[in-house]
Amino acid sequence: MPNNLRPVDPSDYIRSVFYFFNIGKGKKEIDQKVLAVIQKSNTNIALSTMAPGEHLPDFLTNTPLHPSFDKDILDTHLIYDYDAQDDNGNPEKWRYELWCFSNDRVVYAIHGGPMAGRINYQRATYQCIRPGELWQINWLEETGTIVSAVYDIPNKKMSTMIAFSEGHWKRAKEALGDKRKREDLERWRKLAEVGTQTSRFMLSEQGDVVEVFKGKGDLVPIKESDPLF
Repeated sequence: MPNNLRPVDPSDYIRSVFYFFNIGKGKKEIDQKVLAVIQKSNTNIALSTMAPGEHLPDFLTNTPLHPSFDKDILDTHLIYDYDAQDDNGNPEKWRYELWCFSNDRVVYAIHGGPMAGRINYQRATYQCIRPGELWQINWLEETGTIVSAVYDIPNKKMSTMIAFSEGHWKRAKEALGDKRKREDLERWRKLAEVGTQTSRFMLSEQGDVVEVFKGKGDLVPIKESDPLF
């Protein structure tokens, strides 16, 4: 780089834009706006350049997303039932609904069992085990619960391991609601503070996929910018 040139300071560009669109306003007022934008930009840059695991919760996979994702999983809507029992030992179905919204998001609703009435969306990771046959889907709940599910396409099975946090399992009614409602989300977050990392209810079940289609169905789409935790 020639000695008479220097790298462009992003703040200079931001300031010039503000001056152009705020003609007639005082310099002090404009500089305050510029400072706010720069501070926000620096925060975003810092977060985006952090090494994986420095800003938690975080997700990391070094496995490339298999090209079959678009056909097998993207926009796929699954409705599946678990065989279970009620409090009196009578057989019942626990119905779950999962929409693989994008390559890093899931949207779901629970219609049966102790968690019936929970509507949520989460950041997720997808891993192809066998193209056209087996896919793994993993995510973390704001309640502290961890979910790992394997979708068996040809056999129409959903095999899941759910590591319920103590708060989520023992105070299940408080985990119901819709994440889009602020009061529900705030209540869910507090459930993660109950118990310890090892005081979990480990539930392993296999459900039957009763319906598969593309699209949102009765679930509500989300934006990538929607808050997660």
